[in-house]
Amino acid sequence: MIDDLAAVLRGLLGDDRVISDRQRLRTYECDGLAHYKVVPALVVLPHTAEECAAVIRACVGAKVPWVARGSGTGLSGGALPHADGVLLVTSQMRDILDVRPADERAVVQPGVINLDVSKAARPHGYYYAPDPSSQQICSIGGNVAENSGGAHCLKYGFTTNHVVGAQVVTPRGDLVRLGGDAPDAPGYDLLGAFVGSEGTLGLATEVTVRLVRRPEAVRTLLAGFPSTDEAGAATSAIIAAGVVPAAIEMMDALAIEAAEAAVRCGYPDGAGAVLVVELDGPAAEVSAQFEQVVSLCEQAGSFEIRVAADEAERVLIWKGRKSAFAAVGRISPDYIVQDGVIPRTALTEVLNRIADLATAKGVRVANVFHAGDGNLHPLVLFDDAVDGEAERAEDVSGAILEICIELGGSITGEHGVGMDKARFMPRMFTDDDLDTMQLVRCAFDPDGLANPGKVFPTPRLCGEVPGRHKGAHPLQEAGIAEVF
Repeated sequence: MIDDLAAVLRGLLGDDRVISDRQRLRTYECDGLAHYKVVPALVVLPHTAEECAAVIRACVGAKVPWVARGSGTGLSGGALPHADGVLLVTSQMRDILDVRPADERAVVQPGVINLDVSKAARPHGYYYAPDPSSQQICSIGGNVAENSGGAHCLKYGFTTNHVVGAQVVTPRGDLVRLGGDAPDAPGYDLLGAFVGSEGTLGLATEVTVRLVRRPEAVRTLLAGFPSTDEAGAATSAIIAAGVVPAAIEMMDALAIEAAEAAVRCGYPDGAGAVLVVELDGPAAEVSAQFEQVVSLCEQAGSFEIRVAADEAERVLIWKGRKSAFAAVGRISPDYIVQDGVIPRTALTEVLNRIADLATAKGVRVANVFHAGDGNLHPLVLFDDAVDGEAERAEDVSGAILEICIELGGSITGEHGVGMDKARFMPRMFTDDDLDTMQLVRCAFDPDGLANPGKVFPTPRLCGEVPGRHKGAHPLQEAGIAEVF
C-alpha cells in the first residue's frame, strides 16, 4: 500500500520531494521532544497549497494516516510521525506573500519562520507579537497548530489572538478559508477551533496574521533576587499594582548556571533567581511604570537591578532567557521540558513543592518560566545512561503536572498536548468533556487520518455513540491507546 502511495505522490511532486530512504527518513523521526521517536513510512515536501491538498486526498484514498510538520521544534511530540503513514513537511513553504501595514496584516505560508515576519514588517514600523523562545527557527504553521506563546504574550496574547484568517486543507483534502481580514468573521468560530488543534483538524497552507505597531518606548530591566520566593513576590506585587508589562520572565539558580555556561549572559553573581521585566508603550507611561517596577522589585528584596541602556544591552539581557532550554544541555546530558500553568499567586508554593519533589526523587530541576502569567517550564535533568534516572525524571515531570492541576492550573500553556501529555487529559476533563471534544474532531476528520494518536488518551472512532463503553476499545486491543 505504501509503495503504491509513494508512486502516486512522486507523480504529484516529483522524485526529489518524496523521501522513502530509511536513513533519510530518520531525520524526521521526532520533533523537539526526542524522548519519542518513530520513523515515518514516507516524507513529502510540498511547495503549494494545491500540492498539500493533493497529498492529503491521496492519503485519504489509500486510507493512510498523515501527520503535518513544520520546523520540528515542538516539545510535546505533536509532530511525531506515524510508522505506517506520511509525514507532510511544510518547511519549504517559506514565502511571505503580503505585508499590508495599512491593514496591520501579513499573509504568510506555514513554513515561514516566526522572527522573519517581524523582520519583514519592521521597515513599516510593525512587528509580529507572539515570540516563542525558538522564534529564530520555529515556523508559523507550527505556532498555529500549537497556539504557541512566548515571553511577550503576557500583554499581547497568544497565537490565537494574532491569527485572523487561514487557508486550510481539511482532513478530506478540501481547500477552505477560515476567518478573513475582518476583525470578527460571522458564524461559528471555526478558526478559533482550528488554532491550537495540533494538526488534528487539518493543515494550514496560508495564514493571515495581525501586525502590531512598534511601541514608542521600550524599557528592560534585570533584577537579581536571593531566591525564587522574593522574585515571585515581586511578580505578584507588579501585577497587583495594575502594571501589565510586556513580559515578566523568571529563571532560578540552576537555569542561570546553564545560561552562563552556554552564552555568558553575565547575570548577577549569587542570584538564586532573576526576573527579566520589559515594559513598552507610550514613553510617558513606560517611564512612570518603570520607576514603579524598580521600586517594587527593591521592596521584594532585589539586591541588584540592571537597566538596559540601549538595544545591545537589551538583547544581552534577553539572550540568557531565550537560550535557556538549549543551554541546559551544558549541565545535563538529557532533560525533559515541561509546560504547566498555575495561578500567579501560587508561584511560591509550587516552586517549593517542585524543589521538595526533586530532592525526594534525587533529580535536579531547573525552572524557567513566564512568571507574569504563571506558565511554568520546569526542566527535569537526568542521564539516560544511568539506570533508573529516566524513569525518575518522568515521575517528577508527571508529578509537576499533577500539582498544576491540583491548584487549578493546566497541563500545558503553549507547548500543546501532543503525545507527551495525552495521558493527563482525563485528570483535567470528564468523560463527557473528552467525548464532546472528539465529536468536533470527527466532524473535521471522519476517517481519523489526521495526526492520529495525539491529544486524546483514548481516541474515539467516528460514528461511535459517545460515552463510556464496556470491554476493550479496538484501538486499545491494537496497543495504540490506553483507557484511564
